Amino acid sequence: MTSSNREGGQAMTDAEWETHRPAVFGAAYRILGTVTEAEDVVQEVWLRAAAADLSEVRELRAWLVTLSARMSYNVLKSARVRRESYVGPWLPEPLLTGPDTAVGVLLDESVSTALLVIMETLGPAERVALVLHDVFDFPFDRIAEVLGNTSAASRKLASRARSRIARADVPARGSRAETERVLRAFKAAADEGDMTRLVELLHPEAVYVADGGGRVTAARRPVHGAAAIALLLLRQTEIRRPEAFRIIEVNGCAALATYQGGELVWLDTIDIAGGRIVTFRRLVNPEKLVPLGHI
Repeated sequence: MTSSNREGGQAMTDAEWETHRPAVFGAAYRILGTVTEAEDVVQEVWLRAAAADLSEVRELRAWLVTLSARMSYNVLKSARVRRESYVGPWLPEPLLTGPDTAVGVLLDESVSTALLVIMETLGPAERVALVLHDVFDFPFDRIAEVLGNTSAASRKLASRARSRIARADVPARGSRAETERVLRAFKAAADEGDMTRLVELLHPEAVYVADGGGRVTAARRPVHGAAAIALLLLRQTEIRRPEAFRIIEVNGCAALATYQGGELVWLDTIDIAGGRIVTFRRLVNPEKLVPLGHI
């Protein structure tokens, strides 16, 4: 962890906050999986830091990230029941990344949609321990302060979380160019109603997951198999008849944003292997699409 070399009693400056804000947001987003809740945590961290006596703080970044993690942990625990009763599959709220992003974020594999989906299956304490240790390189004694347990218990939580993720066999993130190529080919085939081409683009054992959150029509269970997925996607295109699309970058990967009447109606993200789609995710929950804006 990097020391901020602060002078005793010195208040946090705007420049310091802007330097460390990506880490504060990064911790909250990885723990919570939602942009909206993470932004709320960031705002609360800023308010507390601005009013705090920082004379004893030697590493401002570590102090801010610790505060962000503690607040996020509390939010996640309180939201657990709500998430467990979520209608249909849950997908993370997309995080806009890339050159057009207004605010910097810490990008690595841990913000990929695929990994965040797996992290949602972890317990709150496991998730915090994993993020703080593996992403922010926190020692386990500091993690224990956040979780209210021991260093040994925090180490065990992180190890258990790491093992569960390894067993899930999260696909390696493909290059942006390859992902964009496959997304454009998929879009062309869907627009043309080309069932054969869609099946060719999908791995025979591909999985389709949709998140409507009970607010709009969406498959409430994963759909398996190239033919079944292709048929479903063609039907959705025929029913909605989208008017425009854009390739954007979310969570460090290319994604297909589809619009109707200027409004974002769904966002597609994929995992690919050998040039074929192995996981197809369609986010249609309007509440989760709001942060991405309009066309």
